[in-house]
Amino acid sequence: MDENIRIPDVDQPLEERLLFIQENMVSFIQQYSMPVVEVALVISKYIRILVSRLQEVADATGESLPSHLMEPVSFEGESMPPLIESFPLDRLLDSLDEDRMDILDTLMRTAINAVESPFSSTLALLRDWERIIREQLHESRSPGHLFSPMKFPDNF
Repeated sequence: MDENIRIPDVDQPLEERLLFIQENMVSFIQQYSMPVVEVALVISKYIRILVSRLQEVADATGESLPSHLMEPVSFEGESMPPLIESFPLDRLLDSLDEDRMDILDTLMRTAINAVESPFSSTLALLRDWERIIREQLHESRSPGHLFSPMKFPDNF
């Protein structure tokens, strides 16, 4: 890790703290050419955790949460039936690099906790990731596509 990169203090603007999380995730995923399916599994885990926690707090306080946080961004791609029959789930799961996924999980948890970003802001960031992942998964027509490295749009 670059010695000049510092974790933003909690008194820094939220945008800088979220950018720190984003940059660390992108850097790791690119450095290890992480497949989209592995990134998808880690991101979905965090989304489930954050949604669950935010819903608990909202229920306890009688609040409601905005749908843009609680539901995935609507998919704008062409609706085509998935080729699920050709995706042998057992073989796919055996092909996952659990160590790499654990490292991404740890990196995310550490970055999120270090900058103390609000759950709602972190969830909004992860919903952006989810949208990109869904677009790439939608393009998958074979199991090999699932293991293609995650691609990022310009300026992501």
